[in-house]
Amino acid sequence: MTDTQLETGGTGLWVARAIGGLFGLIGLVLSVGGLWLLIVGGSAYYALAGVALVAAGIFIARRSPLGLWIYTATYVATVLWALWEVGLNGWALVPRLVGPTVLMALALAISPFLLRGRMRSLAPLGGLASLVVLCLVLGIAVGVNAGFDVRPLPQTGAQAAQLSPMETGDDWPAYGGGQSARRYSPLAQITPDNVGKLKRFWVAHTRDLPKDLGDNKYGAETTPIKVGDSIYLCSAKNILISLDAATGREKWRFDPKVPDAWIPYTAACRGVTYFDSRAAAPPADSIKASAGQATAAQTGAKACTTRIIEGTLDGRLIAVDAVDGRPCADFGRNGQVDIKQGMGPVVPGMVAITSPPVLVRGVLVTGQQVLDGQKNDAPSGVIQGFDAVTGKLRWAWDLGRPDRTGAPAPDETYTRGTPNMWTTAAADEALGYVYLPMGNSAVDYWSSDRSPAENDYASALVAVDVTTGKAVWRFQTVRKDVWDYDLGSQPSLVDFPTPAGPVPALVLTSKVGDIYILDRRTGAPLSKVAEMRAPQGGVEPAQRSPTQPVSAFNTLRMPDLRERDMWGMSPIDQMICRIQFRMASYKGVYTPPTSDRRWVEYPGYNGGSDWGSLAVDPRRGVIVANYNDMPNYNRLVPRAVADKKGWTPRGQARGGDLKGGAEGAGDPQAGTPYAIDVNAGWRMPFTQMLCKQPPYGGIRAIDLATGQTLWDRPLGDARRNGPFGIPSMMPITIGTPNNGGPLVTAGGLIFVAATTDNVFRAIDIRTGKTVWEDTLPAGGQATPMTYTANGRQYVVLMAGGHHFMQTPVGDQLIAYALPGS
Repeated sequence: MTDTQLETGGTGLWVARAIGGLFGLIGLVLSVGGLWLLIVGGSAYYALAGVALVAAGIFIARRSPLGLWIYTATYVATVLWALWEVGLNGWALVPRLVGPTVLMALALAISPFLLRGRMRSLAPLGGLASLVVLCLVLGIAVGVNAGFDVRPLPQTGAQAAQLSPMETGDDWPAYGGGQSARRYSPLAQITPDNVGKLKRFWVAHTRDLPKDLGDNKYGAETTPIKVGDSIYLCSAKNILISLDAATGREKWRFDPKVPDAWIPYTAACRGVTYFDSRAAAPPADSIKASAGQATAAQTGAKACTTRIIEGTLDGRLIAVDAVDGRPCADFGRNGQVDIKQGMGPVVPGMVAITSPPVLVRGVLVTGQQVLDGQKNDAPSGVIQGFDAVTGKLRWAWDLGRPDRTGAPAPDETYTRGTPNMWTTAAADEALGYVYLPMGNSAVDYWSSDRSPAENDYASALVAVDVTTGKAVWRFQTVRKDVWDYDLGSQPSLVDFPTPAGPVPALVLTSKVGDIYILDRRTGAPLSKVAEMRAPQGGVEPAQRSPTQPVSAFNTLRMPDLRERDMWGMSPIDQMICRIQFRMASYKGVYTPPTSDRRWVEYPGYNGGSDWGSLAVDPRRGVIVANYNDMPNYNRLVPRAVADKKGWTPRGQARGGDLKGGAEGAGDPQAGTPYAIDVNAGWRMPFTQMLCKQPPYGGIRAIDLATGQTLWDRPLGDARRNGPFGIPSMMPITIGTPNNGGPLVTAGGLIFVAATTDNVFRAIDIRTGKTVWEDTLPAGGQATPMTYTANGRQYVVLMAGGHHFMQTPVGDQLIAYALPGS
């Protein structure tokens, strides 16, 4: 094509008009949105860039070279602004520079249609120079962000004494490894030097996934236990299964037949409990059948010496023989006990046991999940202790009636709507204490009608004496919690090093991210707990505490969000998220809930640290914690508006639908002035990209003695993240949300899945670097475990998926081992 043709029309004219129109349209969006952002107190960049883009588009459409110069100047200013605002933060530069660079490339591509003479021949060199500059900036940013600081491991570790006979070794006898719940194993066959050879050794299937997964409720979060030559686990629908530890061959299974109507918003059995009655010393009357208990002759069941016990999604305790899976006749009625007795009316799905009961001094202690956000008078959060042999109720801790430790009278119920314990407790056999991580009252985001007892015990760790059923001490992590910051993590028992010698202690982490060290005898903090000023206001200003506790030992919580922390794939995405941020109420952590506009909750209700809990290496003296770093974007919805939307509690939906409200957006909170709309992912409505810049989760190693961070790194790749919900398949470390805990071994490895990229990883505890990984067939939202069989060390993980994390659902239990005879 000749210069004359380029100058007089034809292809050049239409190309220039098309590109100019694109620039003008993008500029118009940025101008309007940028003005909006400026009005609400945000950055002026977007409005200025938008005006410049409109001007550049007009001149380009007219085939004037001035359009190219205007955009070139805008692009240079954009690069300088981006570096001024976020420096060499690689992920933060993506929305600021990638989109503008694409436009720069388009502008340079059409430069022959705009420039004349010698300038036309120089255009490609200018384009190459701009791309080189961008690659240099992003390359430096990637280099700066690729590494992380690593401090040497402690010279002297904490005490590694066995706190009870139920601790790890060749076996993994309890959900958290042992009664100490450290998620630590002394096995050392697999090391950083040979873990690269780790292979799948066997795969077992629970075989309980329905053909139609519906709303994806069937994610399994199971951590199996191993005793002797057998593995024991529960499936997503509470089927109890025993496997050969060496081969994965199924030995037996028992299906308690949980009705589908009782499945809450997610089916989740996280583990089972092993009990050997020969090791217990129950009172004389406990070995007699309780009143109304069926006999073996009547049921065909039998007495059990060793048994596997689980809690079910319909609120039962099930005990079966560890040898053959037959129900234990000496436990309750035909091997089961209904924990809902005394709770009054219970709508199917409102009460579910999702975590394994804790066994201490022959007493099975269980709480239950009470479906969040449904109604103010939901079933009680009562904690109950049952005789592990007979299933007889030993005591009930009802915080609304602390004077009563037995069952309520026939015409009474346990106090309704009280905080529940949905996660897993820990126990000290020597002290006879069980440590209860308590949740919130039945309605999470409204507090004006809570009783003094609810205010005292919600979001607190409570020690209860299992011999009396009485509370001994409590330690509260959040005062008058209206953020769903209940305690989700199981505490870990340690002997904490002090100048005066080791002290019996426990390590507790919260959804806010604070890590506390407490004397497990008294609840007294062994590291400094300070008070921070808390934001005031919201819909209940008189209820908000002026201060909140904060741990000076270590916190997984990140600095408060700023407007510049908003993200997206383009400047338009980021601008919209900035507008949302500026229009919301946000005063830092503990921002009070609002109804006139949304408020930002950061950390979100998924943590910090959640049910996956942390791990403790007692020999090296290291705490390992994976965590989330995500905000929620919430709003209280007035009752009249919620009613008009049809937000009703479970069991009260139109037509009597028992499936009712699921946790999150649209929780009715019946009986209060407000429902709650929780945007747990805070995404752009169009591209579905998250509004906060990466990382969204990480993993950290901490010195147990000092609380000093040894290393901290993002956890999870971007391979399942991408615009419009399309996976990018890029194995770039982004740090994803995660659910499930870590396992630490004496071999110097951390095994962790949990992330949304469906990858199982081994990390060198000394360096924090990934030294092995395997892509899973489904989401790995579970905590791994390890044991030996026939002299071989196995590492086992459930790949079951998770509804909230939106990972694929599966039913595979996968065992890994080193090759060899």
